[in-house]
Amino acid sequence: MWVSIRPRPNKFSSFSSSAPLSKSQRRGLHLHEYQSQEIMREFNINVPAGGAASTPAEVYKLAKSLGNDVVVKAQILAGGRGLGKFDSGLVGGVHLCKTAEEAQQIAEKMLNHKLITKQTGPTGMIVQKLLVARRYQIKRELYLSFLLDRGYQGLVMVASSHGGVSIEDVAAKDPSAIIKKPIDLEAGPSKSDLEEITTKLGFSKQQVPAVSDEILKLYNLFRKKDATMIEINPFVETTDGKVMCLDAKLNFDDNSKFRQEQIFEAEDLAQKNPKEVDAQKFDLNYISLDGTIGCLVNGAGLAMATMDIIKLNGAEPANFLDVGGGASQKQVIEAIRIINCDPNVKAILVNIFGGIMRCEIIAHGVVEAVKKFNMTIPLVVRLQGTNVDLAKKVLAESGLSVYSNDNLDEAAKLVVELSKKNQK
Repeated sequence: MWVSIRPRPNKFSSFSSSAPLSKSQRRGLHLHEYQSQEIMREFNINVPAGGAASTPAEVYKLAKSLGNDVVVKAQILAGGRGLGKFDSGLVGGVHLCKTAEEAQQIAEKMLNHKLITKQTGPTGMIVQKLLVARRYQIKRELYLSFLLDRGYQGLVMVASSHGGVSIEDVAAKDPSAIIKKPIDLEAGPSKSDLEEITTKLGFSKQQVPAVSDEILKLYNLFRKKDATMIEINPFVETTDGKVMCLDAKLNFDDNSKFRQEQIFEAEDLAQKNPKEVDAQKFDLNYISLDGTIGCLVNGAGLAMATMDIIKLNGAEPANFLDVGGGASQKQVIEAIRIINCDPNVKAILVNIFGGIMRCEIIAHGVVEAVKKFNMTIPLVVRLQGTNVDLAKKVLAESGLSVYSNDNLDEAAKLVVELSKKNQK
């Protein structure tokens, strides 16, 4: 798994040689595979027959209805399932089963057990649903995706004849195996675009119309459902010459929630970090990390710079938290509460540059939070910008033991020093 504290635009980082962001770290709404397939069926996209099951008995019934020969897949919002391991001792989150009885037995070792993969970390994720799908005779496995890329400043179609494996690894070992095609987001892929992609993927001239039609359906889904990524891996050709999307990952733009209410209602909050779910309620941009320094910052760029300077001074950030440019006092209080609830946090750095954000709002929020939650964790505050003198007065007259420092480098050094003392 690639590790980076800087959020990147997407998995290919504009197809440069730099490390892509792991799938578990991408922002936006993520759906389970079975949910993605349900949406794809709305667009008549070829996906395997099957459905989701929550109990071994349901797995047995589904497998029977599908003709016994099925694939059983654990449904978690993380990659690497095939090589994962359950706390039940079962190895692998994807299993081929010849009979309904076998599928049921496998389900008993998967459901309500933790699956640990390279993307879940050592704590793993509890599997509450399984996808049971009919098996198909596959001639070859390919890769196909639509994604937004900042480097291309728009939509890009990505394809490869190497499917069914980690596309990041393929891109690293053989960049020439990756086909990428910028697409006009409004117009969609042209006939020549589709012919180019399908030909490079090795389809015959006779197959081009059918394959092109399937790709167009995926584009229509992307456009109409406000997706930020559609990844089909593998995109397969069956032995009878048909194309099918055997595995699908769909991500959606958070800003489209008002248009895509039904999709967002399907989000599995049980699979998300509880602190991140909590932060969503107060419109806070929060990502939980593994360090010891809690961060409260306004602006994504400043937040990333703050995390960088903490690392440069020998510690690790415990979170990314951007309160935004117009945060209220209540949001500041809730942000500090969420940070303070993390047992790994040994000190907190508040770093605010007030433009639209008024510094005294932050100061009042800090003071009220420290009093309300009886906080004992060292708290370093660095404020600059609008109403900064008033903010400093609020902090000074509070009587609280809050460390104030105007210099970011000095503030970072201080918070790291305090965190190390607090760990002893």
